[in-house]
Order: sequence, then C-alpha cells, then structure tokens
Amino acid sequence: MKIAMLARNANLYSHRRLKQAAEERGHDFDILNTLRCTVHIASHRPQVFYNGEPATGYDAVIPRIGASITNYGLAILRQFEMRGCWPLNESVAIGRSRDKLRSMQILAKYGLGLPLTAFAHDPKQTEEIIRAVNGPPVVIKLLEGTQGIGVVLAETMSSAKSVIEAFRGANVNILVQEFINEAGGTDIRVLVIGGKVVAAMKRTGAPDDFRSNLHRGGSAQVIKITPEERSTAVRAAKHMGLNVCGVDMLRSNHGPVIMEVNSSPGLEGIENATGKDIAGQIIEFIAAKAKDGKTKTKGNG
Repeated sequence: MKIAMLARNANLYSHRRLKQAAEERGHDFDILNTLRCTVHIASHRPQVFYNGEPATGYDAVIPRIGASITNYGLAILRQFEMRGCWPLNESVAIGRSRDKLRSMQILAKYGLGLPLTAFAHDPKQTEEIIRAVNGPPVVIKLLEGTQGIGVVLAETMSSAKSVIEAFRGANVNILVQEFINEAGGTDIRVLVIGGKVVAAMKRTGAPDDFRSNLHRGGSAQVIKITPEERSTAVRAAKHMGLNVCGVDMLRSNHGPVIMEVNSSPGLEGIENATGKDIAGQIIEFIAAKAKDGKTKTKGNG
C-alpha cells in the first residue's frame, strides 16, 4: 500500500512514528508538506501536485493538518478525496472538530456530556453569558485555539468581563464555559480508532496552570476509564465522523464532560504513558479499511 501523510514537520514524534510503523509493515510512506501541495481544478480531472509533480498513486492519505493552516489543508485533503484516495479522517469531519462551537453543538444534539457553554457576539451580553454558565469562575476559549493556546481562566466577574471584552474588541470569536472545579486540574485523553477505545491516560497540569496539556508542561499516566467514559468517547468519535481521534474529558460531579475532540491527536504522550504501539494500530486500521473511492463525502461539504 502507498500512503501519503499531509504534515508540515516530518520530524515530529507522531509523524516519525507513523512513518516507522508503516514501513515496518511493508507500506510505502511519503510525508508531503501540506503547504507545498497545490490543486489544479478542472472538470472530471481533479489533480494534486507536490513540488510541481503529480501526487498520484496513493491508496490512503493521513491528514495531520496544523490548526494555523486548517482551511488550506482541508482544500488539499478534499482534492485527494475527489480523486478517490481514502482519508484516515475526512475533510468534513476535521472541519467540524476544528470549529469548537460547531463540535459542541453536534455533541449536544446527541446528548453527550458537556460543560455549560455560552456564545454571544455583542459585548453588552458579557455578564449574561457569564451567569449562563454559573460563573464566575469561567473558562474562556478561542474558537480555533489548540494545545491550550487561547484558553483563559477568569476567576472573578470583573476579570471575566475584561477578558471577554478584550477578545471581542479584537474581533475574535470565543466560547465561555463553566469551570469544572472538581476535576482538580486533570483531564482524561481517550484515543479512539475505528470506533474502539485503544488507550487512555490522565493528564495533570503543571502546578501553576489549570490546563492539563502536555505541551504546556503537564504530565501523563495510564488510567482505567469507566464504562460511561468509554461510551462517551466512542459516541463522540462516531457523531463527529472521525475514524481516529483523541477525546478529552473531565470528571465532573454529573459524569464525564467533553472538552474537545481532537482530529490529529499527538502520539508521544499516550504511547509513553501506556506503552502501546498506537502508530502501528493506526496503520493497521488504514490497511484494513482503505478502499479506493470509499470516501463518504467525496470532497463535499
């Protein structure tokens, strides 16, 4: 099998591991810098070029699209889809996951546990949305932030109003969510592949940080999740339409609540914490499922 991965940095742990796992299993594996791909749009002949040469012959594509180039990366991925190349995660599903508001709306529609969340455009409604999530304290998030960037904890009404008004003054869209105090600065990352939970870890934030992202100095350890947490992760992946994802949850007094569904989960933390070959499981899933032209959306949406 010939596999392409859309990724800007070939040296990241996750990308090196996926390439290693694929080559160990006898597959050809190319890492294509997403920004060096171009699309040629013509009726009945969708083409992708890489460094000026046709990027053809691939059986599957792994999208590892950075948040800063989401729109461009999805355009390239859609072009692969229209050529019939099977994507590990489809463009429509990735687009849903990258839009925090849309993903929360989808998860809420299917009754999955979520923190109280509010969204408004008018700065005059600031106090209203803070009270709507039982705050303060509240967590304020940029709609398109990743790895804990653009996430602020505001502990008083005045600080919350100041942060919200500052973001809105800069014409930046945000969500306001309730602060789950009982989580104690920890969350759970559950990795789902093909509708099955394959690994889970508990992440604990640095002593002076309420965020538990490993990129922000947090630590990780293996954890046994409850049947409800397992079901929540699987249902979240299903309703978002993702074959592979990391589902981030908090343990609240009223059960697991989903903070985010990550369509390009990092592998280093969870492989080190659990000792599992997650990269190998992803490659084996691709080898079993990739079929020419079997993309559900075929670049639509």
